[in-house]
Amino acid sequence: MKAVVYTKYGPPEVLQLKEVQKPTPKENEVLIKIHATTVNRTDCGFRKPEYPIIIRPIHGLIKPKKTILGSELAGEIEAIGKDVKSFKPGDKVFGLSTYNFGAHAEYICLPETGSITTVPVNMSYDEAAAVCDGLFLAMNLIRKIDFTNKPEILVNGATGSIGSACLQLAKHYGAKKITAVCNTQNFELVKSLGADDVIDYTKEDFTNNGQLYDVVLDAVGKSSFFRCRKLLKPNGVYLSTELGYLMQNIFLALITPIIGGKRVKFPIPKDSKEDVVLFKELIEAGHYKAVIDRIYPLEKIIEAVKYVETGQKIGNVVISLGDNE
Repeated sequence: MKAVVYTKYGPPEVLQLKEVQKPTPKENEVLIKIHATTVNRTDCGFRKPEYPIIIRPIHGLIKPKKTILGSELAGEIEAIGKDVKSFKPGDKVFGLSTYNFGAHAEYICLPETGSITTVPVNMSYDEAAAVCDGLFLAMNLIRKIDFTNKPEILVNGATGSIGSACLQLAKHYGAKKITAVCNTQNFELVKSLGADDVIDYTKEDFTNNGQLYDVVLDAVGKSSFFRCRKLLKPNGVYLSTELGYLMQNIFLALITPIIGGKRVKFPIPKDSKEDVVLFKELIEAGHYKAVIDRIYPLEKIIEAVKYVETGQKIGNVVISLGDNE
């Protein structure tokens, strides 16, 4: 089978399209023929690696242990292990292989109990592949927000895969007012996803807008608690997808709840089958939609990676491997 392989850390050019052995499912696994996957920040962060002090001890000190990246996918089950009960060949599935990767290939084996379920009836393979990573990371953040009193929320980086997911989830769970930070050309998009107000970061510093929020959610990791603190109400919460300078967000998440008042929360992302099933329910009920910027063939994955690393993508960048009807 074809797969994008990398045997050393480095720039996008370390990725190589190669022929590798097709995997065989174990007794509790399904073999999935992948029709679509994505390039996301997780893939890029592990390839560089972005946080070497954390990634190298786990993923390989000198070179990567897992040589095929790709953490989200949609495709068709081709074969199953003898103990698999909940799937059958021909089932269309989507989901995650977070931290185990392996989706930048024509085939992947995943456990039946892994973070996969059948594709929503109202989605193509391309769309289904483009929802899970952003949704799972956004859901980890959204679950740290108390929606009882209908909070006012600011989302910085509202047009990325995580930010666009945060907008839709915050709207779904009942935020009173959502302010999105993006550039002018994406105003209509973020409003369609749930934003009530929009700030153009190219024209003004959102940290100086004079408004107060219950929650400031940084979906791109380009701000900090110290810059955003003045935007928070007395018991406001700052959430971020990134560790921050010198991994400060982990430290602040431990310290600020003890001090009281304005707090930092930094959830450790963890995916599950239950979450992917929930995502399917939200999609089929019309409460969530995929946001796709560009679609590339597997052969142009380096080009796709370089585009993702410009930091200008809108929603998701999909890699198409076949029939995506």
